[in-house]
Amino acid sequence: MSVLRAWIGAALAVAVGTSASAADRDLSLTIYNSNLALVQDVRSQDVAAGRQRLEFRDVSAQIRPETVALAGRDIAIVEQNFDYDLLTPAKLMEKAVGKQVQVVRTNPATGAQTTETATVLSVNQGVVLRIGDRIEVLREDGVPTRVIFDKIPENLRARPTLSVTVQAASAGRRDTTLRYLTHGLSWKADYVAVFDEKAGKLDLQGWVTLSNSSGVDYPEARTQLVAGNVNLEGGYQPYAQQPRPSRGMTSGGTEASGGQAIADYYVYPLAERTTVANNQTKQVSFLDVTGGQARKAYEYRARGFESQQEPAHADVALQFANSRAGGLGAQLPAGVVRVYMRDGAGEAKFIGENRIDHTPQGSELSVKTGEAFDVTVLPTLVSVKPLGVWKDRTRYEMRYLVRNARKAPATVNIRQMGMWGEVKLIAESQPGRRLDAHSMAWDVTAPAEGEKELTFTVEVGW
Repeated sequence: MSVLRAWIGAALAVAVGTSASAADRDLSLTIYNSNLALVQDVRSQDVAAGRQRLEFRDVSAQIRPETVALAGRDIAIVEQNFDYDLLTPAKLMEKAVGKQVQVVRTNPATGAQTTETATVLSVNQGVVLRIGDRIEVLREDGVPTRVIFDKIPENLRARPTLSVTVQAASAGRRDTTLRYLTHGLSWKADYVAVFDEKAGKLDLQGWVTLSNSSGVDYPEARTQLVAGNVNLEGGYQPYAQQPRPSRGMTSGGTEASGGQAIADYYVYPLAERTTVANNQTKQVSFLDVTGGQARKAYEYRARGFESQQEPAHADVALQFANSRAGGLGAQLPAGVVRVYMRDGAGEAKFIGENRIDHTPQGSELSVKTGEAFDVTVLPTLVSVKPLGVWKDRTRYEMRYLVRNARKAPATVNIRQMGMWGEVKLIAESQPGRRLDAHSMAWDVTAPAEGEKELTFTVEVGW
């Protein structure tokens, strides 16, 4: 047994204290996307009259103490302390510096034990002891060794503990409600989409993945998830990753959902209570739709007006609407959509994945799954002409050549961005449409084993 393991055994042997039982406790979790959660912990406990200290064990080790609120009948808060100096073998040795401990060694050959009284001198990069008239370093050489402590220091806790000094007007058993914000709890959404191209149908299943690294378990908690980006002071987003670019939503939602909402965030309550254990990742289903309408599309997005020397492969995208008419009709929290397509034998094959942002109900979505092998687009900036000395305005003439090596016609949605300011369309070889303040789109159909050219001239700027 190593010395470290011996310390652990000794620490566990002297650890004391109990927590509120499940019958006396009611937990609620509201988990946000930004590694943040609101914990409501209702505990039934005996309270004496007058000034006293109430201890709440099993609170999050990543609690934000400044957010703590405690409520209870006839209770007024005087002060609160969060004790997060947790009981560990290393901490136990640190607190023993200058004090005496018992060192027990076992002879591996005979099993005989010897016990010596030692004074802990230092724990810097190892434990230095004074035993009688000699100085000794506690070795980790495999010799069975135990260190015995006479007590646990008062400021060490077996679990994170919030202690609150209160003034109670009367004695008796009552419910106390503890609320606080904590880091270490997060959730994300993932989607599995099975697409039937021939039937134009989509089966979509959504999974919520809960992660808990807060340092404590949350047994049998009512849990709800909030989709949306809450603002934190100073823009502080602990451990949060920057969102990757997403091209999921192509038009905003136009339908009100019948689900729950708070402020301008959408709330997903889990159907049943669940235990969110520390250092656990858990998946819960929240969406299961079959037979939604969908289609495959080819897309090309031009972020500016420029020429390319080589043709680019068109993107392949799965397009659908999360609308009631489209068979879906649900708010979709941000997450990764993994798309599968059935082959000729009816077996689902993975064809690609992409991320979508928080998407209100009634939105149009486009999920890129890959690039077309045999459909390409070649952009050419035919001419560019600044207009006027005193105007920030430019005329662009563009040509896009769509080539199709397939045995069936292919329609490519060409989206031209960079349409800022006042836009004037001078000419176009086929009708297009304005998508938003910065882009226009044309659907260009190239015949089987053929090509089709799109040209347009536009003035942009002020």
